[in-house]
Amino acid sequence: MNRRTQQEMEEIEEQEADYVNASRGAVAKERTGAGRRFLLLIAVCWLMLLAIMGLRIYLTSELSGNNAELYSQIKELQTRENNLKQQIQDMTTNWNELNISRAQWSIDSYCLGNTDDKCIPCQRGWDLTEPSCNAYNSPPPPGWKTWEEAREDCKGKISDLAVAHDSEEKAAINTDSFGNSGFWIGLRVVNKKWKWVDGSDLTNGSFNAAPADGRCALFLKKNRWSSVSCDETHQWICQKKALSV
Repeated sequence: MNRRTQQEMEEIEEQEADYVNASRGAVAKERTGAGRRFLLLIAVCWLMLLAIMGLRIYLTSELSGNNAELYSQIKELQTRENNLKQQIQDMTTNWNELNISRAQWSIDSYCLGNTDDKCIPCQRGWDLTEPSCNAYNSPPPPGWKTWEEAREDCKGKISDLAVAHDSEEKAAINTDSFGNSGFWIGLRVVNKKWKWVDGSDLTNGSFNAAPADGRCALFLKKNRWSSVSCDETHQWICQKKALSV
């Protein structure tokens, strides 16, 4: 009886030892699997971290390149702006200098060289017909001009072709030197109407020529006007406002 008991006890102890060993093996295997999963998780985390760092470096590089390009464009625009400001300043300076030169020229031409030391209402070479000054341009035929050419010549003299709104102004610019060839005045057909170069309509009823396109007015002697082609060449009258003295 005691032998069985002792044998049974040995068997029980052997079974317990086997169980313990099996449990230890299972635990060891479980620990090994958990360790592998942990290492795998760490590896994945490192890969993700490296990917994030790489993406950050790439984006930083791209942004730096874009910023450099934008900065370059901004600098170029600033340079252009500065150049435009300088050009505007230069143009303003030139304009002011030109105005001063014109003012001085006007003073010289109206006021200097007069025996009584007084300014005159019209420059030398211009005739006073209140309230205007007129210049009768009467070169020989090779120097005659079309209506447009004559007007450009007057503009170059800071004036325009002569205007005569009424009979008094018409009589004022009349001269015996007109002859039969006539002088261009500032009247032409615009949109089927006779118009003066100052933009006003013809109101003088004594001139009834048909307002045909391409026609301009020619001033003849004895206060007569004639409608002729604007492309013909003739002498011309320039007119500007007289200086109040």
